[in-house]
Amino acid sequence: MTVALNESADTPGMTNRPSESTLMTSGAILPLLALAACGDGGSQGSSAASGGSASSSGSTTPVVVVTPPPTATEASRFLAQATMGATRSTIDAVVSRGYDGWLTDQFALPRAISHWDWMIAGGYDAAANRNSLAGLDPTLWRQMIVEPDQLRQRIGMALLDILVVGVDGVTDAWRAFSMAAYVDVLLDNAFGNYRDLLGAITTNFAMASFLTFLNNRKGNPTTGAQPDENYARELMQLFTLGLYQLDMDGSAKTNGGQPIETYTQADVSGLARVFTGLAPATSDSSTPARYRMPLVMNAAINETGTASFLGTSVSGGGMAAVKSALDTIFAHPNLPPFVSRQLIQRLVTSNPSPAYINRVATAFADNGQGIRGDMKAVIRAILLDSEARALPGTANAGKLREPVLRLTGWARAFGASSPSNAWAIGDTSNPTSRLGQSKGRSPSVFNFYRPGYTPPGTGLAGSGLVAPEFQITNEQSVVGYVNFMYGLIANGIGDVKADYTAIQTLAADSKALVDEVNLVLAAGQLSTSTVTTIRGAVDSVAATATNGPINRVGIAILLTMASPEYLNLR
Repeated sequence: MTVALNESADTPGMTNRPSESTLMTSGAILPLLALAACGDGGSQGSSAASGGSASSSGSTTPVVVVTPPPTATEASRFLAQATMGATRSTIDAVVSRGYDGWLTDQFALPRAISHWDWMIAGGYDAAANRNSLAGLDPTLWRQMIVEPDQLRQRIGMALLDILVVGVDGVTDAWRAFSMAAYVDVLLDNAFGNYRDLLGAITTNFAMASFLTFLNNRKGNPTTGAQPDENYARELMQLFTLGLYQLDMDGSAKTNGGQPIETYTQADVSGLARVFTGLAPATSDSSTPARYRMPLVMNAAINETGTASFLGTSVSGGGMAAVKSALDTIFAHPNLPPFVSRQLIQRLVTSNPSPAYINRVATAFADNGQGIRGDMKAVIRAILLDSEARALPGTANAGKLREPVLRLTGWARAFGASSPSNAWAIGDTSNPTSRLGQSKGRSPSVFNFYRPGYTPPGTGLAGSGLVAPEFQITNEQSVVGYVNFMYGLIANGIGDVKADYTAIQTLAADSKALVDEVNLVLAAGQLSTSTVTTIRGAVDSVAATATNGPINRVGIAILLTMASPEYLNLR
C-alpha cells in the first residue's frame, strides 16, 4: 500500500491535491484512517484514576502538581494542551524548564502586537476596506502560528470558544476591526481576572452588536416595549452560570431528583434592565477607531429604576448598576465550576472527572491568597493537575483535536511562514473543502460546537459522555479536512508554506522520520501498528527517487494527521 504525492514539472517536490483515483488506488487510506476516529469513543472523556477522588458532596484530594522533569514526549503532550502546537524548540524548553517553569516564562512574556495594531500597520483601515473583512483572517492566523506568547494564544482562543462572538453577526462598517478589538480584549485579559474580563466584554462594541444590546433602550410603558434580553440571558446561561445549580465538582444540584434551575425568566428580565443605555463612545464611523473604544452610558435610554435578579436588586442605573450586576454574577457559586469545566474541556479533556473540576474550581474561587477569578491560578490548576499530566489510563481520556488546532499544529511544527505577511489562509469554516471551523467566525453564540454535545446513537451517548468537537465531525467534513491538509502540506496556500529543511534530513530513515513527526505533531501517541503502517507507506517511495525525500516527508506528515491517535488528543 502506497500513497505517493503527485509530481509536477512546475513545482519541485510535493504538489497538487490527490485525485479521486489516487485515493482509491491507495486503498483510500487517508479518509479511512480519519473516518475511523468518528466512531472511536476513546477521543473523549478523562480518567479520574490519578486525579484523586470525589464524593457526592464534591470533597476531593488535593491537587497533585507534577514536578519531575518531563521527557520530550511528555513535553509535547503538554504543549498540545497549552499552545497552538508544539515545535522542537518549545519541546526542548519545557524539558529544560519543567512545566511550572515554562508556565512562569509564558506568563512573563509581553503581549504580542495587538490584532488592531497589526491591521492598522498593514493599512487595512483604508477607506476601500469599509464593509469588508479584509485583514481579520490574516491577523488571527499569523498570531496563532508565529507569536511566542503561545499560552496566551491558546487561552485566548479557548475564551473565544466560551465567550463567543462571530464576525458575521456583528453589524457595522468596520467588522474586521470590531472583531479584532474583541479578540484583543480576550488576549489582554487571558492572564488577568475573570471579573475584569466580564467587564471588558460587556462594554465591547462587537459583543454588544453580536448580542444585540448596543443602544438597548429602557422599557416604554406606553408602547409596552421592553429592553432586549439577549445579553442578560446569554451572560448567565453561557458565559458564567449555566442553566442548573452546581456543586463545586460540576455535578447538578437536585430537588426531588430534578436539577434546580440557576435563574428564571424574571431574573433575565430584571438583569436586562441593567444593560440598557450602553452606546458607542462616538458617532464617527469614518474610521474604525470607535469600535475599539469601550461603550459609554447614554442616560436618555438607560433604566434607572430598580432591577431585581438572582436574589438581589440594584437601582439608579448607569455604570454603577452594571458593575453591581456583574459583581453579583461573579460572586455566584456556580461560576467557578461552570467556567472551570469548560476551560478544562477546551485544553485537556472533554469529560473531566468531578475531582478534577473540583480542584480547578477551588483554585478559581480562591487562588490561595483570597483572590477569586485569578486566571493564572486557574490555568496552572488545569495544566499541572495530575489528571492532565498523567498518561491516560482509560478509553475515556482526552478530546478530539479541534480542526483549527490541527492546522496550527502543522504550521508551527514545520515553521510555516508568509514572506509577504499576507497570511492568506482565509476562512476555513467550510466543512466540505476546508476545516469546518475558523476562529472568529462562529455561526452563533453557541460556538461551532456546544460543550455538552454528544453524538446521538453512539457508545459515547450510551456511556453518558460528551464529545463537543464531534458536532462538526462527519464523513464529509473528515474527507474535506484530509484533502485540505494535503494541499497545505504539499503546496501551502498563497505564500504560506512550511519549511521542511530540517525534517528532510531524516527522510532516508523512515524510522527516524516517523518518530520525529510522531513526537512533534502527535505527542508520541501513535500506536505501534499505525507507526508500522506509516513507515510502510513512506518506504514505498525510494529516498533516491526524484523528489523522494520531500515526498517521504509529506507522506509521514499527512498520514500522521489522518490517524485516529493524532486526531484523538489524549
